[in-house]
Amino acid sequence: MGHQQSSVNDDSDVVADARGGIANRSLHEHTERLAPQMYEVASGVWCLVGNGLSNQTFIQGPDGIIAIDTGESIEEMDSALEHLRLVSDEPVVAVVYTHFHYVNGTAALIEKEPINAIWGHERISHNLERAASEIAPAYSRGLIEQFGIQMPEDGPDGVVNVGLGLAYRMAHHAPSTPGHVPADHTFSDDCSVVVAGLEMTVTQAPSDADDSVTLHFPELKVAVQNLVWPALFNIFAIRGEEYRDPRVLIKGIDHLRTLDAQHLLATHGPPLSGTEEIQHRVTAYRDSIQFLWDQTVRWTNRGATGPELAHRIRLPAVYDEDWLTKQHYGLAEHHVRQIRSGLFGFFDGDPVGLLPLDSSEEAERMVSAMGGPEHVRSLCHEAIEGSQNDLRWAISLAGRLVRRPEATEIDRQLLATALRTAAQRTTSSNLRNWCITRALDLEGHLDGARLNTHRFSRRQVERWSTDAAVSILRVLIDPDRLTGIDFHLAIELDGERTGLHFRNHIACPTDGQAGEAVLSGSRATWNQILTGSTNLQSAIRSGDMASNGDLNAVTNALQAVDHPGFQ
Repeated sequence: MGHQQSSVNDDSDVVADARGGIANRSLHEHTERLAPQMYEVASGVWCLVGNGLSNQTFIQGPDGIIAIDTGESIEEMDSALEHLRLVSDEPVVAVVYTHFHYVNGTAALIEKEPINAIWGHERISHNLERAASEIAPAYSRGLIEQFGIQMPEDGPDGVVNVGLGLAYRMAHHAPSTPGHVPADHTFSDDCSVVVAGLEMTVTQAPSDADDSVTLHFPELKVAVQNLVWPALFNIFAIRGEEYRDPRVLIKGIDHLRTLDAQHLLATHGPPLSGTEEIQHRVTAYRDSIQFLWDQTVRWTNRGATGPELAHRIRLPAVYDEDWLTKQHYGLAEHHVRQIRSGLFGFFDGDPVGLLPLDSSEEAERMVSAMGGPEHVRSLCHEAIEGSQNDLRWAISLAGRLVRRPEATEIDRQLLATALRTAAQRTTSSNLRNWCITRALDLEGHLDGARLNTHRFSRRQVERWSTDAAVSILRVLIDPDRLTGIDFHLAIELDGERTGLHFRNHIACPTDGQAGEAVLSGSRATWNQILTGSTNLQSAIRSGDMASNGDLNAVTNALQAVDHPGFQ
């Protein structure tokens, strides 16, 4: 028999915390688990929980202290150092990254500590660039929604926690200055190295990142990993991510079980101690993931669609007995749909999804078929407020009302109410934060439209190579504006040449060597165009950018770029 932890139709456990945040009682209890605390796991081994989204771990070696992961900002790492200095005066001599997510506080250590080595996977820089370039708008929008970044701190809509930590970024760490320093010692395979005089074995362990590793210190019987979190593992991230194959994840956890560590430290949540307890709890964690994969395959083979999988597969009640496998982050019903999609793609066999109508047209026709907007609104109110207490149906109805071209403020408020109610009942921080953020957007309290445009920050573009700063334009092309255009443009910035060939309604990156015209200028001016502080026409008029060739052809091609800097 499966448990119903993900239910949004039961309001019996909905309560408010001291700051007024309304959420499921279990999610409030999870907040206490993530409270700030410096755990002394063993002599010379400390794990700081609650300082940010991730933990910072410190391990004393013969030659000094190793800092594992540096958080989201310089300010966060400064705070971690203050906590460390309450328990040790030894210098921090090395940094190790478990994966690319928590590497932005290293500059704080460089400024204050005698760091002589920074260790990390060779793909960290690539992954940081990927998240901040072509897919940046969707990636950033997903982070804002999943982690409730624009939600208030207090009141009923306030952030309760974000599943893996109290918040994505702690308010007292503002302005959260990024301070990533790339690794100067990299690894790409399993290896054993000496760091600060300690043997450290590194094992590839892809989880929510393909550059994730497990670190083992045999002398201390300590393992640091990014596999076992303080919540059911997030096979599906509601913010949107590449597929996380459970089979790969299980392989990493099985390796973890062979280490017989006495202390298990994670990138998130409290540490675990005791070999037997670690074995028992980590095995159950591993098995919860296999259960989801196996049952998804079983039911998919029997013809179940994605929504059917979401309702037919329930984690057995045994997994509700330990907070390690509770659904305080994501939801099992989302994970099984992601597994199916990861194995077979978006089409799940339901004919409705094969040749769908455009969402607005489908909404218009369905609302009409159900008796018109007024009748659908009545059904929606009944689903939210009546004895049915059926939020899934309410969200389905209100969602169709809102997708119509003629949607009204009443319709948007209906959907916002349904989403907010679901947010208050779920145990999942991901779902709560997403639903409240979308409700605030529907009500006009947030500017959601700005999250749907490609915006670049100065700090972001300054990290890019010249090739990357130019080739990024290919994902901003409005194809209709390239009708009849076949033009190869070389772009030379500070003497470094690259190019784009505008043809067949695309912009194909080139080396620019055979360009029909050359657009030249400084990289600083190009960065200003990308960030919107100037535009191409102004830069050409001022002489900051110059064209050697047909200027009309240059501007006609670049006007296909759907970005204010090129219009």
